[in-house]
Amino acid sequence: MASHSEEPSTILEEIKALKAQKIDIDARISALESQLRDTSIAKQLPCNGSCPSISTVDSNLSNNRLPSDAIYRYSRHLLLPSFGVQGQSNLLKSSMLVVGAGGLGSPALLYLAACGVGRIGIVDHDVVELNNMHRQVIHTEAYIGKSKVESAAAACRSINSTIEVIEYREALRTSNALEIFSKYDLIIDATDNVPSRYMINDCCVVLKKPLVSGAALGLEGQLTVYNYKGGPCYRCLFPAPPPMTACQRCADSGVLGVVPGVIGTLQALEAIKIASDVGEPLSGRMLIFDALSGRIRVVKIRGQSPQCEACGEKSAFTPEKFRDFDYEKFTQFSLSTLNLISEDSRISCKEYNEKISNGEAHVLIDVRPAHHFDIISLPNSLNIPLSSLDSRLSEVSAALKEEEARKGVTGACIYTVCRRGNDSQRAVDLLHKHGFNSARTL
Repeated sequence: MASHSEEPSTILEEIKALKAQKIDIDARISALESQLRDTSIAKQLPCNGSCPSISTVDSNLSNNRLPSDAIYRYSRHLLLPSFGVQGQSNLLKSSMLVVGAGGLGSPALLYLAACGVGRIGIVDHDVVELNNMHRQVIHTEAYIGKSKVESAAAACRSINSTIEVIEYREALRTSNALEIFSKYDLIIDATDNVPSRYMINDCCVVLKKPLVSGAALGLEGQLTVYNYKGGPCYRCLFPAPPPMTACQRCADSGVLGVVPGVIGTLQALEAIKIASDVGEPLSGRMLIFDALSGRIRVVKIRGQSPQCEACGEKSAFTPEKFRDFDYEKFTQFSLSTLNLISEDSRISCKEYNEKISNGEAHVLIDVRPAHHFDIISLPNSLNIPLSSLDSRLSEVSAALKEEEARKGVTGACIYTVCRRGNDSQRAVDLLHKHGFNSARTL
């Protein structure tokens, strides 16, 4: 408070400051009162530890009205003229299956759960690893070593306890796909390998389910909707699988974490548009995202092919044919470690360590790409990527001769190594064909 000894100008300044504070306080009071009016419905919410059951929600939806807690939770959706009560009701009654709880599946699942998809299924057989953390944002470090499905389901339930989340902690195969897919309205492909893409597509075609398909690799991503209202399926665009050398995965080629985040979020958007029957889904069109340039393009893709083996006019792709189809053989892409060479052409790490401890003359060839080799490599290894090995055999010969001269022996061995054990087997097979019979893989 001002004292009697203060100058009038000082008093006036203090009065001005207090009036300004009063205006600010009145505005804050008004805002809080408005918020209190808006949230008066919250008094009816039973969500302090006991949200309504799915059956209660379903009962309300069948009467074409939203339960009170749903009106409050999804109020921002309801305010959208193009979405509104009907769009949210459709979403709450929908069911979606997400295949893969990794980089694409993580943001897709988070938004599907938050936006109110009534029933969400999650399929994945993998466990959470530390090197997932930079892109698989649904998981936390506390779940490292545990099931990705368990982790993802817990995250979904923590966001929205009113939805149903079903866990499938198993690999998707032709033996279980039809049964699992048949329980859902829509499928989201969040996988990263070619055999799974064909299998998921074919299963959706057989069961007449729309498929939201996304892909992300390096600094690029793409997104489209297959098998929707007469639109093409994956086989319409790719009747024959790409060559094995073109089939790259994030684990081998890398990906900037935010890229699958962008594509996975857009997958959730497309799924929500289809389920709520709003907007124009990306059927017959493909969205292409270039992270480096910040450009997004939407291009028209070819329509449904009458000759398509899965959805064409004369297709005989039955459930029985689907169950018997070998997708790894069809795509020449193995989801596990290949078995290209005999046991005699393999050596364990323990055996290799014993041999180098005994001073054996040998050449160790790392067949990974050069930028992988730069990250980490074994001591005294020679980097010749598999893609260039056939043209660099002279370097292999020179390295052998140099090693033999250094050790004063003849018949030095060749050992190959890579990240997953597949390319090193291919390297041994190639070396054997060119007369390097001592070649073995780690």
